[in-house]
Amino acid sequence: MKLKIWPFYLISVVVIILDQITKIWADTVLSYREVVEVMPFFNITLAYNPGAAFSFLADQGGWQRWFFSVLAIVVSIVLIVWIKKLKEEEYSLGYPLALILGGAIGNVIDRIAYGHVIDFLDVYYKNHHWPAFNIADSAICVGAVLMIWMSFTEDKTENS
Repeated sequence: MKLKIWPFYLISVVVIILDQITKIWADTVLSYREVVEVMPFFNITLAYNPGAAFSFLADQGGWQRWFFSVLAIVVSIVLIVWIKKLKEEEYSLGYPLALILGGAIGNVIDRIAYGHVIDFLDVYYKNHHWPAFNIADSAICVGAVLMIWMSFTEDKTENS
């Protein structure tokens, strides 16, 4: 029986669509750096990130836009091939790979279209704010955590 990989690509497409819809909403409805209080630990605030995670290299004059775009495209191609080559016993690995793929493509769309990534989710405690993020960032983080968790919980008896 051939492994069905289309559900993984569907997950990636859903992440991309949700990410882009929420970013367009934030960019249309909010003013830059406007803060909308939602809960005592969560705000919606529009931010633009020309760098990578945690605004890494954000102040470098523009070359990072293309560097991170090419990097995300290469990673996306690797993930597409990886998903395509999954073996039946690796099927569950497709879920975190799909989340990471969707997040990577969601953010590269922003970089190419706008020159920055649109962030709008702001989690904080008292005066300590986590860097603003978006649905794509969330999908990448959840996918990475799932991969790490799976690496510790997978059945090792097959290799013994």
